[in-house]
Amino acid sequence: MQASDDAQPETNPLRESAFTRNAEWLRGLGESNDVVMSSRVRLARNISGFPFTPQASRIDRTQVLEACRHRILNMTTSTASQFMWINLHQVGREDRNLLVERQLMSRQHAKGKLSTGKGGLDEPRGVAVLVPDERVSIMINEEDHLRLQIIRSGLALTSCLAEANELDDQIEAGMDYAYHPRFGYLTACPTNVGTGLRLSVMLHLPGLKLTGELEKVRRAAHDMGLAVRGFYGEGSDSPGEFYQLSNQTTLGKSDEMLLREMEQEIVPRVVGYERHARKNLIANRKEMLEDQIWRAIGVLKNARLMKVEEAMEYLSLVRVGAMLGLVEGVTLEQIHTLLLHVQPMHLQKTLGKTLTQQQRRVARAELIRKQLTPDLS
Repeated sequence: MQASDDAQPETNPLRESAFTRNAEWLRGLGESNDVVMSSRVRLARNISGFPFTPQASRIDRTQVLEACRHRILNMTTSTASQFMWINLHQVGREDRNLLVERQLMSRQHAKGKLSTGKGGLDEPRGVAVLVPDERVSIMINEEDHLRLQIIRSGLALTSCLAEANELDDQIEAGMDYAYHPRFGYLTACPTNVGTGLRLSVMLHLPGLKLTGELEKVRRAAHDMGLAVRGFYGEGSDSPGEFYQLSNQTTLGKSDEMLLREMEQEIVPRVVGYERHARKNLIANRKEMLEDQIWRAIGVLKNARLMKVEEAMEYLSLVRVGAMLGLVEGVTLEQIHTLLLHVQPMHLQKTLGKTLTQQQRRVARAELIRKQLTPDLS
């Protein structure tokens, strides 16, 4: 029987005190934080003896879910007690989308759709979230049995990978992973076979967009075998010029090699391009840049209706203005927090009720006026 899209269990951890603090990746800290908003490491793992999720039966997926839940919540470490477990097939659409907005899981996982096209909202699947800072989340029964994610602010791939490997070892100590001595970790998608490692950074690239150089960077990334995706990953848009840059293949490369390429070569190069573009704008088109930034501030201060894409575009301009010293009285954490809280499900959680699209536009404009604009100068 198909689960109701808005069905709620009697005890839902998301209905209690979850997400009352800012996630670590919103804090605006870390290396290269003027361009790199956050860093993320994902490890894809599968349990030996079970078919991959897209080919597994419902019984198989239920057994995988229970095995992972038991292992994650019963590890003999202090970390285990800090995990909040959510059975996604037992919570409603709004709660699932809230988790997506907080970058804790994929949109595909929220929908319960398998890569085969089958599945739906009642597919047995879950996510474990380390609270309160949300730097760790583990998706169960997405494309692979486990997708372990570490996310931190700034350029922090080395520390993300170290923590991911430590947690991965703790989980593997209590269950057998699907592993081949020649090919490495076996995954549902061939591009993840080997290390099962995806390294990604969220980049803010308004300078490259304004100077018309963004497409060159996208083409160069593609030529290097990198994926460039939108704010919420594959298939999403990039309002405000926020882009996720990640490796696409893992077979034949070690963790260390992938990490060195991303953190020491590729990302610093893109960061350098963006900083150069911003310097060019200040040197040659400062009035134009200031005009765009202060027009954005004018709208944010006075608008009574605001679409989410508009809000992200205007907040993006405020962010670059703050980084260039053209805008005072606002911190990166304030801007990042608003970028999250203007999203549809966060607005509804803040107000504690379901909103129509028009009501969300009104609430979004009011939220920005109250939380951001009084400090801008």
